[in-house]
Amino acid sequence: MTVDIITLGCSKNLVDSEKLIRQFELNGFNVTHDAEDPQGEIAIINTCGFIVDAKEESVNMILEMAQRKQTGNLKQLIVMGCLSERYLHELKGELPEVDRFYGKFDWEKIISDLGRTYHKEACNSRRITTPGHYAYLKISEGCNRTCSYCAIPIITGAHKSRPIEDILSEVQELVSKGVKEFQVIAQELTYYGLDIYKERKIAELVERIALTPGVEWIRLHYAYPTQFPLELLKVMAKYDNVCKYLDIALQHCSDSVLANMHRNITKEQTYSLLETIRREVPGIHIRTTLMVGYPGETDADFNELVDFVKWAKFERMGAFAYSEEDGTYAAEHYTDDVPAEVKQARLSKLMRVQQNISLAHQEDKVGKTFMIILDRLEGDYYIGRTEFDSPEVDPEVLIRRTKDLKIGEFYNVQVDSAEEFDLYAHLV
Repeated sequence: MTVDIITLGCSKNLVDSEKLIRQFELNGFNVTHDAEDPQGEIAIINTCGFIVDAKEESVNMILEMAQRKQTGNLKQLIVMGCLSERYLHELKGELPEVDRFYGKFDWEKIISDLGRTYHKEACNSRRITTPGHYAYLKISEGCNRTCSYCAIPIITGAHKSRPIEDILSEVQELVSKGVKEFQVIAQELTYYGLDIYKERKIAELVERIALTPGVEWIRLHYAYPTQFPLELLKVMAKYDNVCKYLDIALQHCSDSVLANMHRNITKEQTYSLLETIRREVPGIHIRTTLMVGYPGETDADFNELVDFVKWAKFERMGAFAYSEEDGTYAAEHYTDDVPAEVKQARLSKLMRVQQNISLAHQEDKVGKTFMIILDRLEGDYYIGRTEFDSPEVDPEVLIRRTKDLKIGEFYNVQVDSAEEFDLYAHLV
């Protein structure tokens, strides 16, 4: 009666796992999540199938648990999520050690196949696996964008928004359990509402969440630049509990590369959008993701990207080298013609440029006062985050332990010194 659930990939997968955990608990099971040494009779691996590295990690975890099945207590090995959604038939043939495979959206069937009852009345209930003061809030599934390199629409299908009232009900339940901070996530949150309300509703949704008693921070992840709903910026500027933070993947700025990527936006429009965001929401921290080595990317295209990063001065930026994904437009119509060593050199150069920018942003905070939320105690330091920092991916604030503080509470601190990924501060 013990189930070990292992989640790989993004926070959207984590939300699915948390809902599945709750269903098992309602059926009397003991459930562990991401245990260091899982010993349950049933193991469920929630896989990722987004890029090559993620697929390899998922397969390796399956093989590791298959070994435990041969030598330990494990009786049933179940695989679900994006990898099995995408490669179901191939996996069945290659991994006979797995007892059952499920896709990304039919995982509810796991409960009934194990002879238990799926509780529909609790379909939005979750057992939070993050620290109790914050949670991820998934507002939609799927994606209607047609970016030529991306396999997500192949895996998840078309965009499907959740009704506003359904989301607000979940927010209220989570608040009642002590959640104060919400990471609003979707594959493409700026598209929210178009499918069920026939208009973009992300601004209204965020405003209504902001007005919910007990919601202290809201942070927005995975926006799309094309046809960005500018009314969202007014909501961000108006409400103090909407963090001045936006995660918006831009991918590139060269017109030729953007066109080949099918991003439906130009360099000029990208520059203009960033100027508008910073003007409408003063002090905002922008997180973005960029890609190098896309098919056809020339030295001139890459130099445009470097100049763009120097101009934009992103507070948070990640980058990765293009890798061909099965079934995408790029894989079927373009030749992966940028050599691997060139991709790596470009990636390294771009990240060196950003490293200096990131450090400058960090150093600019020295001597200033910020409100932080405490996530944990680690050694001699309490570790927290400002409104500009999302869990696990952004810089943290370290406060030397001189007295006992409460995890999950807000404190005002003054920054004493800065490193690229950490701030050191003391309580005000």
